[in-house]
Amino acid sequence: MTPLDQVALNFNPSSLILLNLILAFVMFGVALDLTVEDFTRLARTKRAFLIGIFAQFVFMPAATLGLIYLIEPPPSVALGMIVVAACPGGSISNFVAARANANVALSVSLSGVTTLLSILMTPLNIAFYGSLYAPAAGLLREIAVEPWDMAIAVAVLLAVPLTLGMAVNHWFPAIAEKLRRPMRLTSLAIFSFFIAAALAANWQPFVGHIADIFLIVMVHNAIGLAGGYGLAWLGRLAEPDRRSIAIEAGMQNTGFGLVLIFTFFSGIGGMAIIAAWWGVWHLISGMALAAWFRSRDAAAVGRAA
Repeated sequence: MTPLDQVALNFNPSSLILLNLILAFVMFGVALDLTVEDFTRLARTKRAFLIGIFAQFVFMPAATLGLIYLIEPPPSVALGMIVVAACPGGSISNFVAARANANVALSVSLSGVTTLLSILMTPLNIAFYGSLYAPAAGLLREIAVEPWDMAIAVAVLLAVPLTLGMAVNHWFPAIAEKLRRPMRLTSLAIFSFFIAAALAANWQPFVGHIADIFLIVMVHNAIGLAGGYGLAWLGRLAEPDRRSIAIEAGMQNTGFGLVLIFTFFSGIGGMAIIAAWWGVWHLISGMALAAWFRSRDAAAVGRAA
């Protein structure tokens, strides 16, 4: 069997262009829920805001490095884990937050802010944490990724559609209201279909290595969900806020991660398989967690009655 670091995936330039368009479509849909008030609201709830940002851009990458040191995965897998951890919250996190009876306004606001901050933080975190694990650092030097080039790409990929979506919401609120739900459902369906198609086109290498990465992704994702909730609990936030921060920290924008991997890292097998399976698994774990939260709320209501 071909080692993960040497796996070559079937992913051509046309597929990358399509993935970029899908990501822009998804981010535009997320931005239709954002207003300037969302950002000023975060300024008024500084503690929840700071804990959410810390969970996303400090805790998650640092905890990922700790997990990497513990399990010592192949270099491409380690770097894929770091790329995923360095990404902002996933676009589907807002939908899951609603299903979990979480603070949806906080979830949407954090998604928008972390997406904008990712222009700076994602390239820096990839370069910094990637350099701290020697095997991954060797891979970074070999590929010679420039953080500045990545920052420009992030700005184009995320900030532009986010700004356009917010502009539509501000200037044409009636149109934005009509587009919100269809965009949310359509973007989820399109992204899920793309991930499924990419996995189908690379079924043999995926099946051959799923055993190597399944547990890694499950534990990695659980660290994000539990760590986000734990930090919010330590910060004495209200239960809906805890749920939102848990979901934001544990549901990464893996579509964005895949774009970075295929644009800057030549689609190295271990990195791409990690990010693709993350895209599948965090939907499963996020919806399962939301169902558990809802059942717990229902049980609490039953006891109160």
